[in-house]
Amino acid sequence: MSHEQDELFASVDALLEQVAAEDGLPEPEERKRLRKAAGLSQEQVARALDVRRESVTSWEAGRTEPRPPKRAAYIRLLDGLAARHPADRTASVTPAPAPAPASAPGPAVPAATQPPTPPQAPPPRPPAPAHRPAAKKAAAKQPVPAAAVDPRFAHGPLAVLDGDGSAYCVGGLVLDCPAKDIASLVEWTLTEAKLGAPRLHRNGKDADPLIVLTEAAAERLGLPAVLEDRRGLRLSEDHKAVRQITRAKWKLTKRGFGPWARIYRPAQAGQRQCVQFAVLPWGALDARAWGSADRLPPAELARVLGNYAARVITPRGSTAVSGLELMTALRPPTRAVKDETSGAWVSGPMPGSLTEAVDPAPPEAPDEHPVVAALHPRGHQRTAAEVLDEEAFEWIRDPQLLTDAECTRKFAVGIDVNTAFLAAANRLVVGLGAPVHVTAPVFDKALPGSWLIDLSGIEMDARLPSPFTPHGVRPEGPAWYSTPTVAYAYELIATYRLPVTIAPAEAWIRPHSGPYLDPWYKQLSEAYRATMADLGVVSGMPETDFLTAMATHKQTDPGLAAVLSAIKSTVKGGIGKLRERPQGAGYTYGERWPALERPTWRPDIRAAVVATARVNMHRKLIKTALASQSSPAPVGHLRFDDDALLAIALISDCAVFLSEDPSPYGFLPRTADDKPAPGGFRLGVSPGMVKHEGTQELLWAVQMLDEGHNPARHIKGTDAGIDGE
Repeated sequence: MSHEQDELFASVDALLEQVAAEDGLPEPEERKRLRKAAGLSQEQVARALDVRRESVTSWEAGRTEPRPPKRAAYIRLLDGLAARHPADRTASVTPAPAPAPASAPGPAVPAATQPPTPPQAPPPRPPAPAHRPAAKKAAAKQPVPAAAVDPRFAHGPLAVLDGDGSAYCVGGLVLDCPAKDIASLVEWTLTEAKLGAPRLHRNGKDADPLIVLTEAAAERLGLPAVLEDRRGLRLSEDHKAVRQITRAKWKLTKRGFGPWARIYRPAQAGQRQCVQFAVLPWGALDARAWGSADRLPPAELARVLGNYAARVITPRGSTAVSGLELMTALRPPTRAVKDETSGAWVSGPMPGSLTEAVDPAPPEAPDEHPVVAALHPRGHQRTAAEVLDEEAFEWIRDPQLLTDAECTRKFAVGIDVNTAFLAAANRLVVGLGAPVHVTAPVFDKALPGSWLIDLSGIEMDARLPSPFTPHGVRPEGPAWYSTPTVAYAYELIATYRLPVTIAPAEAWIRPHSGPYLDPWYKQLSEAYRATMADLGVVSGMPETDFLTAMATHKQTDPGLAAVLSAIKSTVKGGIGKLRERPQGAGYTYGERWPALERPTWRPDIRAAVVATARVNMHRKLIKTALASQSSPAPVGHLRFDDDALLAIALISDCAVFLSEDPSPYGFLPRTADDKPAPGGFRLGVSPGMVKHEGTQELLWAVQMLDEGHNPARHIKGTDAGIDGE
C-alpha cells in the first residue's frame, strides 16, 4: 500500500470518528440499562473497549463522556445492544448471542476436546418448570446487587439448602424445595430453581448452579454426618445416595460424592445438565480460607457465598480450585472456528490462552515428575544447577549484625504487602507453550523462561538478604532462575554500576508468550478492593485513617471478612495449583498424575509469579534503605550506612523493621513534602501496597533471632504462614 493511500485512509478514519463523535449517545441510565439487559458487567465492557472499569462507571453515571476513538466503539456497542433489547421489553429479553456451552464435565474429557458450536447460537434455555418455586420470606441482610440479571439464572448463582426444605438464595429470596433425595434435588435445581451464572468470557461456559447443604439438609437427604472414608473423602459406591443417583441416570465425576461433588448428564443439544454440591458437615468450606462461615445461618451464608460468586466466581471446590478455574473461565482454552474447507464449526485454540498440556523443562519439574525420574534415580538431591528454586522469602538476619543504632530502638514493627502474588501477576508476561532449549543464549527480559546463570558475583550488604535465593544466602555458583530474577540481577548491576559481568550458559525459553494472568489479576484485584471498601477501607484515604480503619475492618461485617479471607486464599491457592503435586497414598514415583493433563499445570508460571513477588520485595527494601540513610546512593557496591532502615526478618510478603515508633507511618521514609519515599513501601489498600502487620517490643524480636525463629512469622501474635496473604 502506498504512502499516499495510507494518508487517505487515515483521513477517512478521522472523518468517521468525527461523525461518530457528533452522534448522540443514549442517556446515562439507558447505557446502564442496555448493558445490564445484555448480561454484561462493567468489567467486560471495559475490557472490550480497552478502558478502565471506572471509565465505564463514569459514562453510565453521566459524569464524563467517552472520547474518540473509544466513543465510536461505545456507540457501536450500545446500538447493537439496543437492537436486541428495546426499552419496551426489557423484562423479557434474553442475553446477547454467545457460543453454546460445551459438554457437561465428564470424568476424563479435557476442555480442548469439547465440541464447539457456532458463535451465533444463543445460550440454551432450561426446560420449562412444572411450577414456579415459591418464595417464602426475605433474609435480613442483602448481598451486593448483581451486575446484571439473566432470566435463566433469575435467582442467582447458588442456594443454601436447610433441613426444612428452605433454599436460601442471594438477595434474600427463599425458595421451597420439595426434594427428599439427591436425585430429585438435582432435577429440581435444573428445572425449577433458576440458579447459575453467565459465563465470564463469551467462549467459556456458564457457571453451574451450586447447592450448599447444611448439616440438617444433609441428614434430610440421607447423607451421613461425617465421611467414613477420611482418605478418599467420598461416599462409597454402594451408599444409598450414590445408588439413587445412578438409577436416575445421573453421573458423578471421578472424585465421587465428597465435600464438593458434581452430578451431571452428558450434554444434549448443547445444553449443560450439571449441578455442583458443597456439603458443609464434610468440611466443604475450609476454615483456613473461609473462617467460621460454615457456622453462619443459611441466609447469611447465602449472602457471603453470593458475594464471592458475584465478585470472583461461583465456588467450584476449595478456594485454590476456584482460583485455578477462574483463570480458565476468563481465558478459555478453545473457541469455535469455522473450518475453511467444510464450513463446519470446529474447536480451535483461543489466542492468549493456555490451550494444551505441555511438559515442563527438567529444572522446572518437581522431583516426582516423569521428566525428572528419567534423568535421576529416586532420592537424588538435585543441586541448584539442576532445579529451579523460585520460592518466597524466609530469611532472618544474623543477630550479630544488628547495629548499635538499631539496638537503641524500642519496637519491632511488621508490614505486610497486600496480596503480593496478585500484584506480581499484574502485566506479567508468561510462556503460553512448550519450552525450547538453547545454549549460550543472550538474555532477554521480555522472554519468559528458566536460565542457568552464575549470580554469585553480586555481593549484597550483609544485613540484607540476597534476592536470588528464598533463604537469602548468597548463591555459590551457577543456578537456575526464572526470567524476573535474572532481569533483576541485570537491573542491580546497571543501576548501581556493580563490577560484575553475567551471562547465561543455557536456558529453556518460551517464545510464544503473553500476559495470560491479566484478566485474573483484574477480576481478583477488583474483588479485593470492593470488599475492602465495603469494610470501610478505600483507596486514597489518608494513611493515618487507613491504619485506623485496618485495625477494626474485620469487625465491621464478619460475613464480608470471610469473603475477604476467601479472596486472598483464592490468590495464593490459584498460584499454588499451577504446580499441584501428586496426591494420594497410591501414587508411584515417576508416574504421571491427573493434574499434568490440564493446560493450567504450569510450574514455570508459578515460578515467575513467586520470583516477581520476591524481587519486588527486595527492590523496595533497597529503596527504603536508600531513602532513610544520610549518604547518597552507593556506586559500585550495595552496602548501606549504619543509619539506614534495613529489615531484620522476612517471610513471604511480611517484613520486620526496628523502629522508635510502634506504627509503620512513623518509620517508613518520607520526602520533604511528607509523601512516601519513591519506590519504597507505601501504606494503602491496593495490591502491592502495605499495611501494618503487628508490633512487638525490641527484646522480643532479638530473642526470636537469637533462638533462630523468624519474627516476621509471629509479629502479629499468630503464625503468618497461616494467616498471611
